[in-house]
Amino acid sequence: MANVAKWLLISALILLVVIAALFLVSRSRNYQLFGDLVSHVDTDKPLVALTFDDGPSKRYTAEILAVLNQYQVHATFFVTGREASRHSAEAHAIVDAGHDLGNHSWSHSRMLLRSPSFIATEIELTDAVIRQAGYSGDIYFRPPYGKKLFLLPWYLASHHRTTVTWNMEPDSDLNANAQTIAQKVLAEVTPGSIILLHVMYASRDASRGALPLIIEGIQGKGYQLVTLSQLLMSAQ
Repeated sequence: MANVAKWLLISALILLVVIAALFLVSRSRNYQLFGDLVSHVDTDKPLVALTFDDGPSKRYTAEILAVLNQYQVHATFFVTGREASRHSAEAHAIVDAGHDLGNHSWSHSRMLLRSPSFIATEIELTDAVIRQAGYSGDIYFRPPYGKKLFLLPWYLASHHRTTVTWNMEPDSDLNANAQTIAQKVLAEVTPGSIILLHVMYASRDASRGALPLIIEGIQGKGYQLVTLSQLLMSAQ
């Protein structure tokens, strides 16, 4: 009986270690089990990619596009298929202004423990909406909440798709004000950084307020803000 109890304890400990390891892999910004993942780009050029998640929003897309146009900056918008379908005029406006569109799934559901058909539908429906918006470039994928484990990376790898995460999320603290968000970016930015901001919802006033401060500060440090496709090309 003692040996049985011992092996049960060892098995339980091994299971806990495996679960902990899988949890870390599922939320890693720098590693996935299959395919290509990019969280930043190794480059000596002073280039930085500014990316936005969610939306497009009928209320806020035009505001963000106006700020980017004011500074002659191009960015990458990771849109959800559901919102891009509902707000097709805004999706078209993003493309018409010269920005990249990325795929952030259809429904923004966590894509862990999901069936292959669910994953394929979430990605392919959103791809179709992005193409309908007039975007013709490579469509990069960003997992909702950054979560991925087995089937999502496997699907992306089998379809030769690149997963894009980020190495800077300055508005992760929902209590931060615009100045704090901008200061965090300027203190940590390096060549090849991929910055994630959330600007498409009413609760994100601070992020929208930080956007011009971030752009002015980054440009003042000698960096150029580019789309993800441009940043990835700089590493080739």
